[in-house]
Amino acid sequence: MSKKHPIISVTGSSGAGTTTVKSTFDQIFRREGIKAVSIEGDAFHRLNRADMKAELAARLDAGDQTFSHFSYEANELKALEETFRSYGETGTGRTRHYVHDDKEAERFGVEPGNFTDWRDLEEGSDLLFYEGLHGAVHSDEVNLSALADLKIGVVPVMNLEWIQKIHRDRASRGYTTEAVTDVILRRMHAYVHCICPQFTETDVNFQRVPVVDTSNPFIARWIPTADESLLVIRFKNPRGIDFPYLTSMIHNSWMTRANSIVIPGGKMDLAMQLIFTPMIDRLVRESRRA
Repeated sequence: MSKKHPIISVTGSSGAGTTTVKSTFDQIFRREGIKAVSIEGDAFHRLNRADMKAELAARLDAGDQTFSHFSYEANELKALEETFRSYGETGTGRTRHYVHDDKEAERFGVEPGNFTDWRDLEEGSDLLFYEGLHGAVHSDEVNLSALADLKIGVVPVMNLEWIQKIHRDRASRGYTTEAVTDVILRRMHAYVHCICPQFTETDVNFQRVPVVDTSNPFIARWIPTADESLLVIRFKNPRGIDFPYLTSMIHNSWMTRANSIVIPGGKMDLAMQLIFTPMIDRLVRESRRA
């Protein structure tokens, strides 16, 4: 952690909704006049698309059905840790971009499924914003959690997460439901051992809970809407959180535990604005004083 160069890390698995959260933070940064540099977890995958496909096939041939993008060894976590550490100490570091599709290929001049070259982060920023799979990892090899100043988990209940992933991958990547299901099953071991433990490290967790039937996510025709959901917000340390203010500002919200509040799903953006604006302002004020 660094008072002079703070880091915000948003962590969630594929289909959890971390990209939507990023747009809310972008709004806060613009409104508050904060210059943030962003890095994506995908930039720190170890293999490009073709090499990952070959590695998966080799692992399956060897009887290993647990290897996936969620796995620690499929990612350059040491490089991510070094970027976190470098930014915290100097306000800069290195990143790159993973090119997902033809639109991004045209923008970056790199074929889909490959990485751009490594580049230095822009200097003179107020904070670093990370969004991806592994932003709060604490393992025997790396401790990203200790280097981030504000850690946020985005964790829909599992069936909802699967529905979101299935619909996204079918619509934007052309996968079949069967293909996405195979990916979900292959990732389950690493989800349990690499993704879930991070949510004990996060400072705030957002868990969306549908209030419609999602008992069979593999045949769901629609993603439950925000208005068909509740949102459970859990604070690791509730000290300093003004719960009466939050419940008065967010209608139809209530507390379930001393560190948890439940709100209507459609109020997620408002809740994030109310919760994180003062936190971010405090981080930036302290960094400028330092």
